[in-house]
Amino acid sequence: QVQLVESGGGLVQPGGSLRLSCAASTTIFQIYALGWYRQAPGKQRELVAFITARENTNYADTVKGRFTISRENAKKMMYLQMNNLKPEDTAIYYCTAGDGNANDYNPHDWGQGTQVTVTV
Repeated sequence: QVQLVESGGGLVQPGGSLRLSCAASTTIFQIYALGWYRQAPGKQRELVAFITARENTNYADTVKGRFTISRENAKKMMYLQMNNLKPEDTAIYYCTAGDGNANDYNPHDWGQGTQVTVTV
């Protein structure tokens, strides 16, 4: 099981940016596909983006062109750069580790989540 810890959430105005980070505790970080999910109040959990072990990336249509997922295997870190944030991006964001290919992702392990709030 992979332990995952998110950081970087907070309060930001519409149009602003945030960078979420996820630290993983595993010696084989590089073999995992990784993903970010989010859950807004009263809504189902949504897959925001994922990145495979080969660094193929995939994004939800709602964030395409605004969010960028990346990973740094040497540091066992994953990131989500979020630009041009909108109020509808407000949610708890979860870091996950799992398996997948360029078109499909299956999370196995979850972090505790970090709150992102976009408001004037």
